[in-house]
Amino acid sequence: MTDAISSVLSQIRAHEMRMKGVGDTAAGSAIAPTAAGIGGTQATEGGGFRSAMSNAIDNVSKVQNEAGELQKAFEMGDPRADLARVMVAMQQSQVAFRATVEVRNRLVQAYQDVMNMPV
Repeated sequence: MTDAISSVLSQIRAHEMRMKGVGDTAAGSAIAPTAAGIGGTQATEGGGFRSAMSNAIDNVSKVQNEAGELQKAFEMGDPRADLARVMVAMQQSQVAFRATVEVRNRLVQAYQDVMNMPV
């Protein structure tokens, strides 16, 4: 179980490092939160857990949208969208979504564990 958590965390860190390499071009095209963050504080520059999760969710959304577009192209008879590419894209989006849900479930469980700790 700890290997699975370590694997997910390493994937998130790798994704964060790739996003740092992209720079401001990716941040300019993404929807950035302008309101105050949790607890009324502004989001900090330079990343952290919040930005890593936001980037991961944006990536899952992008993968799902691309898979949906490829599926639609295949259904419309586009010769560039073959069945193998569509199936691979759909599986990639499914795996990305499942990983995101698993991270969310573990975060909720950790929050509940902390809240149930005696003070």
